[in-house]
Amino acid sequence: MTEEDDLYAFDQDKLDKDKKLVMREFGQKLRANIGKIPFAEDVTAAFYCAMDGDSPAFVKAILFGALAYFIMPADVIPDFIAGLGFTDDASVLMAAISTVQKHVTDRHRDRARKFLEKEQNNSSAS
Repeated sequence: MTEEDDLYAFDQDKLDKDKKLVMREFGQKLRANIGKIPFAEDVTAAFYCAMDGDSPAFVKAILFGALAYFIMPADVIPDFIAGLGFTDDASVLMAAISTVQKHVTDRHRDRARKFLEKEQNNSSAS
């Protein structure tokens, strides 16, 4: 598959809509759920990978789709259900990340850890 083929392997309109949603709401959703979701580092690393200009377009499409699912309040198992609410989100995200695993780099994971540490420190200080 060439880079040109990569550009036609997904729905560009859906990618654009998912990216807009993620850009608008990801930070708020993540901050509201830090400490409640055990996959916070993975979802944050996925965000940084999706935002990386070096990530191929198909990787961005997969990750923005999974991140949009994480953000959407109406999904298979509503997020407010204690103990179960994020299991479907985790499944979708882990499937997406495992599909593009080689593109989620140590640099993305390091940025995710630093962001989460900063956010946890900020919430502890409040």
